[in-house]
Amino acid sequence: MTIRTAIFGASFAKAAYLPALRLVPDVEVVAIASNRLESAQAVAAEFGIPAAYMDWRELLEKHPVDLVCVVTPTVYHAPMTLAALDAGAHIICEKPMAMNENEAHAMLDAAQAKGRVHLIGHELRFNPNRRKVKQLIDSGAIGSVRHINIVNISAAWGDPASRAKGDWWSDAAMGGGRLGANGSHQFDLLRFWLGDVGAVSGQVATMVPDRTDKTTGETWTATADDQVSWIAEMKSGAIASVFLSGVARHGVGNTTAIYGSEGMIRLNDSDEILHVARAGEDFENVSEHDPNAGKPGVGRGIWNISFAGLVAEATAAIREGRQPHEGATFNDGLQTQRAMDAVRRSWAAREWIIL
Repeated sequence: MTIRTAIFGASFAKAAYLPALRLVPDVEVVAIASNRLESAQAVAAEFGIPAAYMDWRELLEKHPVDLVCVVTPTVYHAPMTLAALDAGAHIICEKPMAMNENEAHAMLDAAQAKGRVHLIGHELRFNPNRRKVKQLIDSGAIGSVRHINIVNISAAWGDPASRAKGDWWSDAAMGGGRLGANGSHQFDLLRFWLGDVGAVSGQVATMVPDRTDKTTGETWTATADDQVSWIAEMKSGAIASVFLSGVARHGVGNTTAIYGSEGMIRLNDSDEILHVARAGEDFENVSEHDPNAGKPGVGRGIWNISFAGLVAEATAAIREGRQPHEGATFNDGLQTQRAMDAVRRSWAAREWIIL
């Protein structure tokens, strides 16, 4: 069975989705659409895609497709997904799933009603080290998890001239911001490791709203969050503390520390070495290698490499007429969306939100 595939979006699709799709036999990318036609055409030429469009609706009208990958700004996720489902396609949708819980619910309901395969682009569920974390927790290697501390501090947005005017990641109306960009991954990993979120108390801020386009010198205002933090009470009883910032002037990357009644797990993205220590013992390196690393065309870094596993599972599910056995489905995306919405409501009301 050849899986006819369409791509909506030409940026991250070029870096992660298209190289991963190339690794799967009998996948034919028949068309790509982007708001900038020249971008779609350039990616089409690079990857041998027969057709390029500026209008994704025109693409759906002209091409029967089995799978649509929605790799666009968040504001387009719901309308694109719903239209692609109406056209009979299975869906891989980028994170964050939607602009709000209502949109996410509509997407899930439509996918379930039509019996389509549905996955969210939380590729880290396919990263061997993060899967190993789940195995360690589930096996009781560190006892019962008491608390998790996650910190992600980047200097990418720290300079007021670091983002171009019109950058959608800095535009709240487009669904930009650190909560969606990185916070959605953190919530998904928390749920992957520990189960559902029970309650949250959070803070959302735009620390550097006044910005300058480094090329033109034009001033502009960022409206999306560039710093966010929350405390989550997991239904398991564990407490998770998460702090994310894109506006430091010196970044320290992503660090995860998981503290259990009988030990500790730690993982730092600077070296991607997974350590575990039982009570009274030294830390042991239990890192696992990703077999997709180094495959032809796959980019460096866990974000790109992990997509190979996600795409392989999505296409296998389509061929076998089943829902995915692994990965974050639209139901997971909805639960993460509810948690993110709760962080925003918590900050607005200055109170805990029970999910």
